[in-house]
Amino acid sequence: MLDRTGGFFNRVKAALVRTFGIVAAAVTWPFRARSAGHSRAGIVLRFFLSGLVVLLVLLYGNFIWQTQVWTNFNPNFVDEYRLNERKVPAGQELPSAPVAQTSAQAGAETAAPAATASAPKSCQRSAIVDVAADLTDFNVNQNSWISSMLLYRLGFFGLDWDSTPFLDNKASFQRGVNQAVRRTSIELVDTLGRVRGTSGINNDLQKARGNLQFDEFSWYFGVNPFGPKTPTPSYYRSAIDSLRRFNTDLASCNSVFDGRADNFVQFIDRIANDLGSTSDMLAERSENHNFGWFDMRADDRFWFAYGQLYAYYAIISAANADFSQVVSERNLGAIMNGTKRQFQSALRIQPMIISNGAEDGSIMPSHLATMGFYILRVRSNLVEMRSILDR
Repeated sequence: MLDRTGGFFNRVKAALVRTFGIVAAAVTWPFRARSAGHSRAGIVLRFFLSGLVVLLVLLYGNFIWQTQVWTNFNPNFVDEYRLNERKVPAGQELPSAPVAQTSAQAGAETAAPAATASAPKSCQRSAIVDVAADLTDFNVNQNSWISSMLLYRLGFFGLDWDSTPFLDNKASFQRGVNQAVRRTSIELVDTLGRVRGTSGINNDLQKARGNLQFDEFSWYFGVNPFGPKTPTPSYYRSAIDSLRRFNTDLASCNSVFDGRADNFVQFIDRIANDLGSTSDMLAERSENHNFGWFDMRADDRFWFAYGQLYAYYAIISAANADFSQVVSERNLGAIMNGTKRQFQSALRIQPMIISNGAEDGSIMPSHLATMGFYILRVRSNLVEMRSILDR
């Protein structure tokens, strides 16, 4: 373990020395060149190289800022939706308050009875769709999407940022959030946003799913294929618009949200499977690469799992509101609340430095094993919820 760690830092040191030597030589050469020192070409070259250095400083300054500042990060942001106040499941018609139309003879004994007119028909929005749109907005609008930034693509002097112990946590967290939203968008298209067998796929949900499946690492230019590209955040912003259009139509009773129990079973089952894959990823890393603080990939594994739980906590809470009739009929309230408490416990784990030590270690903790434990507890509750619905 020490040989691997020492080798990693020696390679980083050699890369830094070599790079700084080249940069220093390039910057100082125009000022030391006697023949071009007073020529117009020499002055232009000085300005060019000085501008290049300033540009690199600005780019790296912005990159470091964007990776370290997590705007509107709040594990309890679900509380802002006030989901407990929803009384009607998603897609069902909301009760309308009558609008009184008084007679011109109001107050007189012979006045005509007051006429009433119903308010425009409206249906309950989907909390799942609102949460999916807001999580994507959090990733690409409230924060910069790190994985497709130029300096992230270039790496740390050619070394993949995920293989370093710094500046990659936010990118991993965002990809974890996006994984949960992608999974949700698939279920919205295939089951929740249509009546199975009697309606077609909703176009807005279909567009959202396609855009959310787009490559997470695209910048404005690429080499495979070679040429200009549309960056990843543009696709995800289009997905936000599509999700919100669907919910606007749903609120006007022009779209469908099929809140049947079998759809809820399938939705929970897909989330449980997704979390199972993440648990396996954490277990593999914890068992085979337990180098403590010196495991350079432990942090991105941890924050990917954390991002997934961050998103699924909101999505499961939203599903509780959207399927409130099913939850009530099958007496799922207690286990649903227990599941949300497990999410909350997992999201309270926010170590400054991620350690992947031995599970029985006394100095360097195993944060991956701890996170894996909470993921399995959440998954166990979801599996139990599914078994109750299957009865």
